Amino acid sequence: MRFDVVTLFPELFTPFLTTGITRRAFASALVDVRLNNLRDFADGNYRRVDDRPFGGGPGMVMMAEPLSQCLQSIQRQRQPGVPVLLFSPMGQRLDHAQVARWAQSDGAVLICGRYEGIDQRFVDAHVTAQISLGDFVLSGGEIAAMALLDAVARLQPGVLGDAQSHVQDSFNPALDGLLDCPHFTRPEHWQGQAVPEVLLSGHHVHIARWRREQRLALTLRLRPDLIARARQARALSPTDEAFLATL
Repeated sequence: MRFDVVTLFPELFTPFLTTGITRRAFASALVDVRLNNLRDFADGNYRRVDDRPFGGGPGMVMMAEPLSQCLQSIQRQRQPGVPVLLFSPMGQRLDHAQVARWAQSDGAVLICGRYEGIDQRFVDAHVTAQISLGDFVLSGGEIAAMALLDAVARLQPGVLGDAQSHVQDSFNPALDGLLDCPHFTRPEHWQGQAVPEVLLSGHHVHIARWRREQRLALTLRLRPDLIARARQARALSPTDEAFLATL
């Protein structure tokens, strides 16, 4: 798959693409990331990509023409119909289901906005979908683009050391969509706190049940909406429901 990133700051992506476990996906081009500097498609000595908004108001707005020229250059290299994603507070909130769909796709063009936003005419003409990380505002779309790329990369075969790692992740609907359970490692005692005895027992059935109950309890306390969703999807067993009733 291939993701073309349109950004004013391609240098922000260099450490991200070359660090950590997910670098395997990027280094091997399993997830092929191409960086496109928007200023390369701007006119004039100053390579200007923004201007003041019509109607007045604070800040600057990214101009439609440089974005259009950059997108056309990318589209000439790719199959027709490549999706164009814009990171925006108006977008659908990114979740595991969306990530899973993009992880099985051929990729997309990722538009990283800056300033007060981008000219709406470019959005109307070219943007396929808008994505948001949540109800807050970032200085630009680069962090959001990295979040999507990281989430997509870790779902690729061979990227994580253990193929089961992402299966156990929080929010994974392939499992049940619940939060993950607590995890512990050495030493057994740390600052007066001990590892739960069941995890030291070697009894795999009891450990599995403890972890399941922890996931249920945490999700009910912190994200009851996920419990409701799991019930709707019939992902909870009678034993799960009996345990939830005790809470």
